[in-house]
Amino acid sequence: MKKTIVALATLAVAGAASAQSSVVMFGVIDTSIGGFSNRAEDLNGPTLLNPTYLNRGSVKTSRTELRNSAYNSSRFGFRGTEDLGGGLAASFWLEAPITNDDGQQGLSTFARRSTVSLSGGFGELRLGRDYTPSFWNETVFDPFGTNGVGTNLIHTVINGSFAAFGPAITPVPGITNVTGNSSVRNSNSIGYFLPRDLGGFYGQAMYALHENTKYDPGTATPPGVSAAGLLNPGTVATTRTGRYFGGRFGYQNGPLDVAVAYGNTTTGDSFYAGTTSYLKVATLGASYDFGPVKLFGEIARAKRETEYDIAPLAGGTPDVDLDGYLVGATVPVGPGLIRVAYSQVKYDFNLPLSFAGDPKANKFALGYVHNLSKRTALYATVARVRNKNGASLTVGGPAFFNAPAGVFTPKTSTGYDLGIRHAF
Repeated sequence: MKKTIVALATLAVAGAASAQSSVVMFGVIDTSIGGFSNRAEDLNGPTLLNPTYLNRGSVKTSRTELRNSAYNSSRFGFRGTEDLGGGLAASFWLEAPITNDDGQQGLSTFARRSTVSLSGGFGELRLGRDYTPSFWNETVFDPFGTNGVGTNLIHTVINGSFAAFGPAITPVPGITNVTGNSSVRNSNSIGYFLPRDLGGFYGQAMYALHENTKYDPGTATPPGVSAAGLLNPGTVATTRTGRYFGGRFGYQNGPLDVAVAYGNTTTGDSFYAGTTSYLKVATLGASYDFGPVKLFGEIARAKRETEYDIAPLAGGTPDVDLDGYLVGATVPVGPGLIRVAYSQVKYDFNLPLSFAGDPKANKFALGYVHNLSKRTALYATVARVRNKNGASLTVGGPAFFNAPAGVFTPKTSTGYDLGIRHAF
């Protein structure tokens, strides 16, 4: 019986393989030791109303972890291509995130990428879950590739709470959630890529469906339900939430690579409240390889804004603007590579009566990668973030100490990664 099952399985695999021009299994296992230290300070002192106030000094929160994906994201996947003739090809790509430090997540989900595509002289049409066009500039023009403690602050902010719109489902603990944030990847997307023979020009466009139910007439839209079980019309904000559209266009020729990207996500849409909220991200990035050194640069503007059918008397929710930039370089040294980057972000909450300075933060990161072979590398990275005017960005690890709330102000965050990456 066992022999029969094995034989049938072998025939099934052979049949699947013969229908493909190529099928590849691939992956990355990246493990590191990471250390984090985040310091918050009490900046208050005695006042006329509280002359006996005793300053509480500073509190440091720290943690050491064995973690994954500090140089390259750990993953396991399958991809294949079938030659259809006439210049056409059909392809699939299934890629799963792996938490190899604890084994919690493996092939339980293809949350990194799950696409099927048709390509030819017209370019490529790709359907499924994939990277957004607006994310590519953040990672391609970052010497650290948006991985580990060296990740640029532009990506840290946009991929954090700035881009969140709330998951439609309850995430499973330990499993990558594919809803609630579209800054890096989008599900239910339709993507188009320009053909590769355009003299160095390249580009892509994406539209992701929100897959929410629409009601016609709109008055039929059911109201939300509050925690107390009461109808709450103001909580309905899902009719278009999660919709994304964006694009990227660039030029690469020899040592030069430059690209502009834009993405727009509907983060909230309420029929009853008459409001629609958006996250809009625009970036311009470039790199130039001089040989002894490769330079990187990026500027970015992100905005969270809310549109009202009827403008509130109090003005409504102010828009939040984020401006950021990055400069960096990589320097080949024998079998290794030195990486360095400086990034900065600044918030503008557009508050009419604010006398405090705009929150901002900067980050300096330095790293070295030593390639033992084409597939195996050792690496080390150190990074430090300085926060000002209430910004609270970290390189990772625990949150800043804040007890009692409002007393301590986030100041500095320091971290390191020491690890090994093996690709197959």
